[in-house]
Amino acid sequence: MIDLLRYRRLRDNGPFVRYRSTFLFIMAASLLTPAAFSQGGASGFTAGNLVVSRSVYTGDATTVIKGQALPPVCPSTAACGTGVASDNGAYASTTSANNVWNNNTVDGSFGITSPIFLDQYTPAGTLVNTMAIPTNLATTSFSSKSEVALNLSADGTVITFMGYAAPPNTVDVSNSNTPMVYDPTNPSGGSYFRQVVQVGANGAIQVTKTNAYSGNNGRAAVLANGLYYMAGNANNGGGTPANVVASAGVQVATPGQAATTLPQEVGTFSIAQVTNPATGQPYAADKLGKDNNFRGLTIFNNTLYVTKGSGSNGIDTVYQVGAAGTLPTLATAAAAPIAILPGFPTGLAKTATAASDYPFGIWFANATTLYVGDEGDGTAADAAGSTTAGLQKWTLVNGTWQMAYVLQKGLNLGVPYSVANYPTSLNPATDGLRNIAGKVNGDGTVTIWAVTSTVSANGDQGADPNKLVSITDVLANTSAATAATEQFTTVRTANAGEVLRGVCLAPTAGATPMSNVPSILSTAAWGTPTIAPGELVAAYGQNLAPGTPDEIFGPLPTLYYGNSVSIVDSAGKTWAAPMAFVSPGEVTFQVPAGVATGAATVNIVSSAGTQTASNIQVAAVAPTLFTLNGSALAAAGAISVSSTGAQTYVPVFQTTSGISLAANPIPGVATNQVYLVLYGTGIASAGTTGTTVTVNGVNAQVFYAGSQNLFPGLDQVNVLLPASLAGKGTVEVQLTAGGVAANGVQIVIQ
Repeated sequence: MIDLLRYRRLRDNGPFVRYRSTFLFIMAASLLTPAAFSQGGASGFTAGNLVVSRSVYTGDATTVIKGQALPPVCPSTAACGTGVASDNGAYASTTSANNVWNNNTVDGSFGITSPIFLDQYTPAGTLVNTMAIPTNLATTSFSSKSEVALNLSADGTVITFMGYAAPPNTVDVSNSNTPMVYDPTNPSGGSYFRQVVQVGANGAIQVTKTNAYSGNNGRAAVLANGLYYMAGNANNGGGTPANVVASAGVQVATPGQAATTLPQEVGTFSIAQVTNPATGQPYAADKLGKDNNFRGLTIFNNTLYVTKGSGSNGIDTVYQVGAAGTLPTLATAAAAPIAILPGFPTGLAKTATAASDYPFGIWFANATTLYVGDEGDGTAADAAGSTTAGLQKWTLVNGTWQMAYVLQKGLNLGVPYSVANYPTSLNPATDGLRNIAGKVNGDGTVTIWAVTSTVSANGDQGADPNKLVSITDVLANTSAATAATEQFTTVRTANAGEVLRGVCLAPTAGATPMSNVPSILSTAAWGTPTIAPGELVAAYGQNLAPGTPDEIFGPLPTLYYGNSVSIVDSAGKTWAAPMAFVSPGEVTFQVPAGVATGAATVNIVSSAGTQTASNIQVAAVAPTLFTLNGSALAAAGAISVSSTGAQTYVPVFQTTSGISLAANPIPGVATNQVYLVLYGTGIASAGTTGTTVTVNGVNAQVFYAGSQNLFPGLDQVNVLLPASLAGKGTVEVQLTAGGVAANGVQIVIQ
């Protein structure tokens, strides 16, 4: 029996050979090619125009299977619950009662990643062009209303926003961990980088990975003085681990930093800094980190400002970060003070009412005039009567900020509007404003553009089709009566399946055009901060090759149709990397076995030029497992061995529609010896003795871990499923190689 289960026998046995061929076909067709990923191709931006971020839902009925476990990858150390999907992955329509966002009532972490688009408009609202951000560079969580805020850099030459290193149609990314800040109590057990995406006036893209915002999302980022300043939230687990708490709030990062870089928080705020007027004593502290649940962000006069307007902890108001006129540096970040702007609200969020403030986007017209987008309290019954939602105008008088008035006319707060091809029962109504941008005009007025917030009967109001609106205000005016005639106009209403997120003015071309920088990630999973010798790795980006040559068969070449990949390792040695796939958006290659560990540089060379990625960390092992869908279903097979020694291939997945794949329950675990065969990359160097696997938290015996020997860089791990797991349903499989944890995957055990 033991000999039968040795690697070579399992690999060459008839049933497994048939499955191996099926898997290699799926891997080649679905995992190693960029067909599923949208590509860029924008012609750039023109100064004076407007840029709006938008997302389009691309999931379908197979993205989530009705009845599947949610969250899909929940570790045994978290409170997973027994929730299952109430609806499949199809977007709400006029012909079906199904609505994917109803799953938010089952899974509080529910979300699905989707592509990001940057639409360029003239100031009058005419669409100029659309830039599709390649989905292998960044995606957003479609229903996460606070994401993809746009900010111009301090010098006005680039746009920045935050996204995820996650494929489209991946489930529960927005509450996942980050790779270097893992919380075992987080029920959204996946690990995905948050990323700052930088876009130049010429359409070039660079992404910087960050481990900030573990357990929640990054909302906004701005580039100034050579650093990224970010705002967001963290912690989706049951405790307050110090590293998770430190990944929240205001963060700072260096463009192009290594993926292994730990979060650097900029100051911290606590309600204990504020005096309770009822007692004369400081408020009692909230849950650690949650007072720093920031979302809006801007820089004015070299000073950083953020807002908080959601959550039951902290104070919903406007904050100054650091000293006036001085942006925090990496050296001073931790000690930077965070304080409420004088005159802005100081009441606790836990006592908020419909009349309270819920600030989101902010824009300084000058040193004494601040516009604040207030999104409302999110309750449909309160929207029409709100006196604070909309565009608030604040002026600085003798050192204290005072609200002059709130602009609401034309927003039609609380009044439902119809959207073509969208169920009338879900018709949204405007509740207020989120992100805003403005410019000062030469006639003493300002024009402000804003993205609206909504209320509706939708399972997640963040998924509602919303609007882009604009208004012109007299800058010097402080009289509500004078401003009463000013009215918002609608520039753009999102279609069904769309959401609008951020808005900013278009960047101005700098003296040196920005260059594209590829993102270097494992081909199996994008949540590992290192790569390893022998691993299959991909460079993702734009214009990496002038075209897509023929498929590569036979030995992997180091030069293919003028394309090549070189790696300069930490010892200064240059290695030619063999390539498995070449296209404009992706170049897949194998890291040569001799590459030294440490910081490396990867050069992607084509006839169009060279693109370089620096600070790529090489480790001895960098285990990642292949998955088959957005719910982290393992790309695996199973072999069931009866008491007589007969082997039967057991499928771990089933086809649901076309090539869409769903879990197939694995039978016989209680009565037979069932061996799970996992596929990954970056594992082989650890070997069988250096590899461990747990299934639903139970140790599973590893019989083989090493090269699969049929496809360069592909590794295989054979694991005996413990009989005690029979009947457990959806379980997490966690592989660790050389002491490094791989991405968690899931299977279903009957």
